[in-house]
Amino acid sequence: MAKPAQLLNIDPANELKFMGPFRTAVASYMRLTNPTDHDIFFKIKTTAPKKYCVRPNCGLLEPRESQEIAIVLQPFIFDSNEKNKHKFMVQSMVKPDDEEINLEDLWKKYPEKLMDSKLRCVFECPLDSNQPAPAAELSTGAATAAATTAAASAAAAPAAATSTAISSDSGAQFASTQFSAMSNEDEQKSEAALLKEMKKLRDNETVLRQENLHLREKILQLHMQVDGRAKEESSVAAATKSPPIQSVPANYQNPYSPPNQLARNQSSMELIYSVVAAVVAGLIGILLGKMFYCDGNK
Repeated sequence: MAKPAQLLNIDPANELKFMGPFRTAVASYMRLTNPTDHDIFFKIKTTAPKKYCVRPNCGLLEPRESQEIAIVLQPFIFDSNEKNKHKFMVQSMVKPDDEEINLEDLWKKYPEKLMDSKLRCVFECPLDSNQPAPAAELSTGAATAAATTAAASAAAAPAAATSTAISSDSGAQFASTQFSAMSNEDEQKSEAALLKEMKKLRDNETVLRQENLHLREKILQLHMQVDGRAKEESSVAAATKSPPIQSVPANYQNPYSPPNQLARNQSSMELIYSVVAAVVAGLIGILLGKMFYCDGNK
């Protein structure tokens, strides 16, 4: 089978256009179509991978299938020296007959089957037609027009070429001036939007701080309530666990305690009374014995 020059039909086929200014993301689209009867793998590469987001950047197209590729250019500062350096390359390959295929290793395994198509990127900065051209540019344009008229009347080819170059230079200067003016306006708008956003964030921060203080006060109150309840419960538990105090009678005396002075006096008096009573009882007994003894002798 002859090796085709290109496996996929790419729309657009030569260049991708991006409309400026490029302070925000700009999107462009590319459509891939598989006109063959085979399954085609594709992969998209670019010379500036950090400035573009390609979705999807690889995949599989079945026969007669089409897929749209979104290419998003990230915001960047336009540089006229870089406008012709960004390029894309679409690589394609017929699906091999292997049963297990790793898409990452596929491009290294069959480099001889790779087909590629290259596209270049074109940046277009639209001019604001409502803004008048500066006086210097108008004078330059008038001088260019006069030079072109004089050259045409003289029918000199070198002079005509020179006037055309001058007009193209003036057009480039006008485009760069308009672009810088648009960039300044965009910068002012972005700064105003950033200031509004910062003010909004500060207001939100103040509200969040107040809510945080309010929540801290509530937490402290809850901690104090919990501590008070814990103290009450501990006091109640201690009261229930302590043994009951028994009432002691008024006339109770501990037998193991030493006798006091009053008890000593009372015991000595009782001893004296008992001795006196014993002596009296003995005398009475002696008298009664004598009386009975005398009566018996009579």
